[in-house]
Order: sequence, then C-alpha cells, then structure tokens
Amino acid sequence: MFRLAATCKGRHISKFLPLLRRHYQLFSAATSSPHFSSYGLENQNGEIDFNSLFDSCTKTLLAKRLHALLVVSGKIQSNFISIRLLNLYASLGDVSLSRGTFDQIQRKDVYTWNSMISACVRNGHFHEAIDCFYQVLLVTKVRADFYTFPPVLKACQTLVDGRKIHCWVFKLGFQWDVFVAASLIHMYSRFGFVGIARSLFDDMPFRDMGSWNAMISGLIQNGNAAQALDVLGEMRLEGIKMDSITVASILPVCAQLGDISTATLIHLYVIKHGLEFELFVSNALINMYAKFGNLGDAQKVFQQMFLRDVVSWNSIIAAYEQNDDPVTAHGFFVKMQLNGLEPDLLTLVSLASIAAQSRDYKNSRSVHGFIMRRGWVMEAVVIGNAVMDMYAKLGVIDSAHKVFKLIPVKDVVSWNTLISGYTQNGLASEAIEVYRMMEECREIKLNQGTWVSILAAYAHVGALQQGMRIHGQLIKTNLHLDVFVGTCLIDLYGKCGRLMDAMCLFYQVPRESSVPWNAIISCHGIHGHGEKALKLFREMQDEGVKPDHVTFISLLSACSHSGLVDEGKWFFHLMQEYGIKPSLKHYGCMVDLLGRAGFLEMAYDFIKDMPLQPDASIWGALLGACRIHGNIELGKFASDRLFEVDSENVGYYVLLSNIYANVGKWEGVDKVRSLARERGLKKTPGWSSIEVNRRIDIFYTGNQSHPKCKEIYAELRILTAKMKSLGYIPDYSFVLQDVEEDEKEHILTSHSERLAIAFGIISTPPKSPIRIFKNLRVCGDCHNATKFISRITEREIVVRDSKRFHHFKNGICSCGDYW
Repeated sequence: MFRLAATCKGRHISKFLPLLRRHYQLFSAATSSPHFSSYGLENQNGEIDFNSLFDSCTKTLLAKRLHALLVVSGKIQSNFISIRLLNLYASLGDVSLSRGTFDQIQRKDVYTWNSMISACVRNGHFHEAIDCFYQVLLVTKVRADFYTFPPVLKACQTLVDGRKIHCWVFKLGFQWDVFVAASLIHMYSRFGFVGIARSLFDDMPFRDMGSWNAMISGLIQNGNAAQALDVLGEMRLEGIKMDSITVASILPVCAQLGDISTATLIHLYVIKHGLEFELFVSNALINMYAKFGNLGDAQKVFQQMFLRDVVSWNSIIAAYEQNDDPVTAHGFFVKMQLNGLEPDLLTLVSLASIAAQSRDYKNSRSVHGFIMRRGWVMEAVVIGNAVMDMYAKLGVIDSAHKVFKLIPVKDVVSWNTLISGYTQNGLASEAIEVYRMMEECREIKLNQGTWVSILAAYAHVGALQQGMRIHGQLIKTNLHLDVFVGTCLIDLYGKCGRLMDAMCLFYQVPRESSVPWNAIISCHGIHGHGEKALKLFREMQDEGVKPDHVTFISLLSACSHSGLVDEGKWFFHLMQEYGIKPSLKHYGCMVDLLGRAGFLEMAYDFIKDMPLQPDASIWGALLGACRIHGNIELGKFASDRLFEVDSENVGYYVLLSNIYANVGKWEGVDKVRSLARERGLKKTPGWSSIEVNRRIDIFYTGNQSHPKCKEIYAELRILTAKMKSLGYIPDYSFVLQDVEEDEKEHILTSHSERLAIAFGIISTPPKSPIRIFKNLRVCGDCHNATKFISRITEREIVVRDSKRFHHFKNGICSCGDYW
C-alpha cells in the first residue's frame, strides 16, 4: 500500500475516484454513520473531507483504513498530515503504528521528532522516548527546541537520565525557558530532590503560573506541606492569582495540616473568582471537607455542582464512608447508579469498606463478585487489597488469604493488609508467619504500615524480644519517633509488662495528637494504675490535646480495672461535653465498671435507660459481672438476652456454665453445655505462653506433650508442697467439673498458667522476672497460688490475661485482688 504513493504522484485524483469511493464505502460501513455516505465525505468543491475522517476515527481499524486512503490519495506526502496520523495512532494507544508512520516521513523536522517523543511518553514508552531524543541530537539539520524537553524530562526514569537531559538544557540554552524550567522542577521533585527544584525555581528570571504550580506540587509530593503554603504566600505577594490547578493542589495540604481557616479562605477565593464551576476544584473541595469531617459542607458543594463525573460521586461516597457513615455512603452509590454512571475501581474500594463497616457479609460477596467478573483483582492491586481488607474486617480471614493468593503482583500494602487482618482477628501467630515470608521477598520494601502491623501482632502474643529486635531496626532508620510507629512501640512495651519503657518512649514521640496519649492511658489502665491514667489525662488537657472517643474508652476501662466508679461516671458525662456521642463501646465500659464493682442492679438499670439497643458486648459485660459476684438469677436473664443477639459465641455459654459451677449447680452446668453442643459450639481452650530465648512456648491445660513435661510437673509438686507449708489451701470452686477432691487438685495444678510459670522457673536464671500471657481470664486459685510462688522463688511474675495485667511480687499482686 505504501508503494502506491509513488505511482499516484503527478496524476489527477479523479482517475482514482471509483477506487477511493469503494474505500469510503468501507469506511462508512465501519463507522455506521449516515453522515459518512460515500459521497458525503466530499465537500462542496468535490474534495475529500479528511478532517471529518480524522475526527471519526475512534478505533485502530478505522485509523488504518484512513491511512490507506491517505496513501492512495497522496496526502501522506504532507508532513502535517503524516504527523496528524502519527498522533491519531498514539491517541488510540498504538505506538508501533505511530512509529511506522514516523519512519515513512522523509524530511523530519523538529516538530516531527517532538510529536514522536510525545506519542511515546503519552503511552508510557519512556525508554523509546529517551532514545528518540538522543537520535535528534545526532541529526545535524535538526535542533531540539523548548517543546522537546518537557516530554523528555517526564520520560526520565532515573535521576541519572534526568541530570543528563538537564546538561543538554544548559548546553542548548533553554534553562530559563519557563516551560523547560517547570519540567525540570517536576523532574527533580519526582525523584525527591526538592532542594534542587527549589534552587531552580528561585533562580528563574520569570515565573508563570505553571512554574508556581510545579513548585507547590513538588513540595506537596515530598511531604513539605508547610513549605508549600509558604510558596503559596510568596505567589500571592507577587500578585499572581491562583488558578484551578493551584486550588486543587493546595486544598489537600490544608486538610493534612488541619488548617480549616486557610481552607475556608481558599473556598471563598474559589467562589469570588468563579472557580467553583471547575469540576476538579469542586471534587477537591468535597475531599477537603471530608478530611475535616464537615460532611454537611461537602454535601453542599456536591449538590451545587452543575456537572458531576465519576470522581465527584466517588468523592462524596468516600466522604461518608471515611467518616463512618456507611448507610449514607451506600445511598449515594445507589443515586450514582440511577444517574447512569458505571462504578470504577475507586467506587468499588469504597463499597468494600462500606460492606465491612456495615458488617454486611451478603453485600460483601456481591462486591467481590462484581470485581471478579471484570477481572479487576488481576489488573489493579489496589482493588485486591481493598477486598482483602473487607474480608479481614468481617472476620472472614480465610477469604482474605485466598484473595491475597490471587493477586498476581503483590505490593507492600497487600502484605501489610494480610498481617493486620490476622492480628485483628486474634491470629497473631499467623500474622508473624506472614511477616517472615514477607521478609524473604527482597523486592518488597517494608514501610511504616508494616511496622505498625507486625508490632501489634508481637504485642498480642507478648513477643517482647522479637518486638525489641524490630525496635532496634526502627532506631537505625529513625522511624521510632514517627507518631504511629512510636505509638505501636508504646503499646508493645505496655502490653509486655514493661510500663517504664513505654513511658520513656511516650515522652520521645510527638504528642500533638490523641493517638500516643490513648495508648499510654490504656497501658496504665490494663496494669491497674487507674490514678496514673487519670493524671495522664489531666496532662493531656494541659497540653491542649483534644481527647477523642478512644480516649474515653481507655479512661472508662482504666476506671473499671481500678474500681474508680465515681471517676468513671464523671468521664462518661465529660465526653458528652466534648461533643462525643457515647457509642456501644462506651456503654459497655460503664456496665463493666458498675458490675465489676458489685453494683449489679445499677448496671442493669443503666442498660434499661440506654438510648441505643444493647448488643452482645453490653449483656456480656453484665453476665461477666454476675459470674464474679455469683448472681445466678440476673446472670440467667443476661444470658437469655445474649443468646437472642449472639447465639454463636461459645464464651457466653462458658460464662453461664461457670456461674452454675461456682455454686455447685451441676444440673445447670450440664444443661448449658448440652445447649452449646447442640448448636455445634466448642469451648475455646485455655492456653498460656512464655517467651524464653526468643522462642514462644505455648501450654494448654493438662499439657503432657512438652519436651520438659517431667521436669515441669516435678517443679510444680515441689512448689505445691512449699505453698501448703505457708498456708496455701486449694480453692476447688474454680474446678468446673464434678469430680473427687484429689482429682480437683490435680486439675488446678495442671492449669496452663502454672505449667508456663514452672517452665519459666526451670528455664531462666534464679530471681529473674517471668512474663506469662494467657488467652482467658486468670483462674482465681492460680492467682492465689502465683502470689505464693512469687514469694517462694523471690521472682517478679507478670501475668497478662484477657482483661488486664497482674504483677506478682513478694506474695502480693498489683491488682489488689480486684479483677
């Protein structure tokens, strides 16, 4: 077909009209448009209307047919037409055909080369674009101009390439061209060399709007939000008005810095200069107000938009989803569908989160099915990560793991999501195993999210030595002072019984937000230091840090563990003065506080007066209090309510069974256990763990399989004899089986916490501390026995059960027997 061009040269086009018309008919049939009939492609002078043909090409097949027409008609000889065809192929995503067209151009000028370079860059063929640039330098008759450098600088994939291109900019004298300088600023900012970018910007003799926007966005990309606002101030002082790009860039910075005043002033500027009609400015305003939690303002911006695209709908859906209002978010998604817009990847990311927040397992499967039908899990890792996170938050961790395995190219977020998913579902050992696999993937670079996820897992199982190893790595990279990573380290040391180390870390990390305060208050609470937790809250207020809903959960829990009933009541009212509406977690803490202190009737009255429907956590707290104080009647009532709202949690059956067993009502015990068996429920086995020489040993009640089993039981027999000589009397009420007394004593001795303590004694140096972690509440008899053991062995024994810490030393427990 290309050879026909030579034969057409110099001949009259009319000889070929029949042939051309046949091509037109093919073209017209392909476009299926009555406008392009065979003769309708000619204008009033009988000439071919190539402009219409170019405009109608929406597929590569049509572009190829147009190409054939251009060759036959001889129009391909025009550089202008050839370049237009080259750009057409590029816009359709076919760079190889663009290159073919480019190679056929005989006399290539700089405009031709620039078009080819731009075509490569637009389609991500960056290496080919760089090659084209160096070919331009070899062509003696062509000199690169200021249009050449912006796309080439965008194509640079390494700083080395960027510096080389920068040298050519200087050599050819384009360093002060505003377009080239702005591109250099973008390039250096992209590679993190924002200092060089700033020097280039400061040296520019003239700056246009694009230069200011390039510098502002470069600073934002590199986390220099405050400096970006400073540059904006300089820009305003020079009398340069913000445009829509400036506004869309700077609004996220205001949200990041929590600067609502500046954000509001920018919104006023937008209204004054009519920029609110710019689609992406309105979208940025919605996102900005969402970050501040001002959903009313975000919705006003959305409702005032004359034109909305998918990004607009995604922004308003995400605004409500990210502010814990999944119902309204889903309502906007339904409206989006009614408006005829198809959801994209980001819509589905929000939908996955909505399903998780709503605890809507059925809709979560629908979201997953929609994504799978479109193959998006295979195409975009972000959607796979969102589906994993959704299943993890719904507690369906096996499905999350299956999605993880389906993702073809996993990024660091994929690994982090799986690790945190296992940790959130109480499977810390599995999370640690995934982390070990992640460490073996050399192409994955661990980040802040990785450390946050794995430190939470180590804290859960009490792996202090492994957590300290991570702490050492973080000190080398200076990440230990990051507020989120530092908070996780505080949580790790606090939950591993090293409260002084947690306090030292607390005073090192930034304390402008409530996050580290919440962690240290919670740590003191679970250690039974309620008064210290209250003192920390007063310090928090003195430093001007505003408490959030988590702060008051930590405070109410601390009051509960220390029996500070009046203080807990005061905090419950104080949180409402801060504008925090109590959630079910806050109500649950109050029920636990009153019930644990023995005010069972008051706790029940509190539940009856709640404005919210009590859930399983509320009735569970009351049932737990009934077990502590032996109130069978109220315990039976609470359990009936529990089984109505959550009949699948075996822990509640165990609580009720224990209430009957404590008073010797074995018929009630058998009835409750039979009911659990009929529903296919199995009691969670009690276990205790201890870390010795960086190895975690786990003991179950009655464990006989440990390699040092004989030595452990021999040590226990010696300890029991010494305890009895000091006045220890076994409390058989904690044996929940109807057996003989000698068997009851054997059962008590075989409890998992005692096995772990005995193993610690024979495996560690004398008088060194022992740290035990138990998945259930510590047994009352074991609590008493551990006090004797700490006195006999002259050791500090730290036991963390499912509720709190117990520090045993010299025969005394830090809880004061109140737990």
